[in-house]
Amino acid sequence: MKYSKEEVIQYVHEEDVKFIRLAFCDVFGKQKNISIMPQELSRAFEYGIAIDASAIAGFGDENHSDLFLHPEADTLTPLPWRPEHGRVVRMFCDITYPNGNIFECDTRSILKNAIQKAEISGYQFFFGAEQEFYLFKLDDNGNSTKEPYDNATYMDISPEDKGENIRREVCLTLEQMGIQPESSHHEEGPGQNEIDLRYSDPLTAADNAMTFQTVVKTIAQRNGLCADFSPKPLENKPGNGFHINLSVKSSYDADDTKYLIAGILDKVADMTIFLNPTESSYHRFGSNKAPKYISWSSENRSQLVRIPAAVGEYRRVELRSPDPSANAYLIFALIIYSMLDGIENKLKPPAPADINLFKADTDTLANFKQLPGNLESARAVAANSNFIKKYIPDAILDIYCNK
Repeated sequence: MKYSKEEVIQYVHEEDVKFIRLAFCDVFGKQKNISIMPQELSRAFEYGIAIDASAIAGFGDENHSDLFLHPEADTLTPLPWRPEHGRVVRMFCDITYPNGNIFECDTRSILKNAIQKAEISGYQFFFGAEQEFYLFKLDDNGNSTKEPYDNATYMDISPEDKGENIRREVCLTLEQMGIQPESSHHEEGPGQNEIDLRYSDPLTAADNAMTFQTVVKTIAQRNGLCADFSPKPLENKPGNGFHINLSVKSSYDADDTKYLIAGILDKVADMTIFLNPTESSYHRFGSNKAPKYISWSSENRSQLVRIPAAVGEYRRVELRSPDPSANAYLIFALIIYSMLDGIENKLKPPAPADINLFKADTDTLANFKQLPGNLESARAVAANSNFIKKYIPDAILDIYCNK
């Protein structure tokens, strides 16, 4: 539901809301918030709420430490796991300098700029997120172990699948927050799960992806478990992917999907440090259906980009290399720019790779370019990319490539 500022103030008054969380994230996508009381809400809308930027990774130093959070009224949502009396709600925020200028490291605003450029060019993109996570048991001190909650495999059912009640509670909570899950199931790894969200516009999809991780971690904790979204929680077991489903709507060219694929393939190596920002991200590549080569095909899950079997509005392109450690706002923005580049320049994709790259011989694999194989090589590619330099602020690029 979309709210105006006046409707938010009325909602807070009528629904016994006592805490308003103003949410944002750092440049790596780590979620942050500050809670304000209802009497401060009008001030937040009019002037913003100050935060100490020097204490947040990538947000500056002590010399110029004040930034302001400006809540977006139409992102209001209650947090269903908090008490009904003295309720808690959350809104996402824009981040500005004291003079009102947008803070260049506000990654949500970077995504907004990409969406605006697409709309000016006559294109509307839709994103659907699929994030995988492990459920681990806690030790006696409440800390996570690496002991999986179950030993079930792909799409097993209860009693082997012990995660079904967790997934059910997550899905019901998401629905209460206005987020529509499409499906949920046990994944291949022991204790590994996946919940897919319905596609939406890119900004809503990124907000939902951020919210999703919070909900899963919260529900897991309430059930005496830890939800782990890291790229490779267990050695020799499947890693966690953040598969992104993409589609485009325009009145121009029937071949837009083909150009879209070409744009992603052309820029994916440059983007990889943002799609896969941790060292363990690269331990995931090349096994258990995680891609290693820059290729595409229909339906084939050994590819970087695949076109799933679907019809009508569900026809889409799936990018399979990102993992859940990525900042959704940054990577959605870069994906939009790569797709626009492919469409506007009518780039042609290579021939589809209708083979299983996990089983192909060395001579066959030699015909394909590879994704960067480790964090250092991904940093080097991004640091030398004119595409990345055009769209990513120097401060963020420096943090990702030189930290």
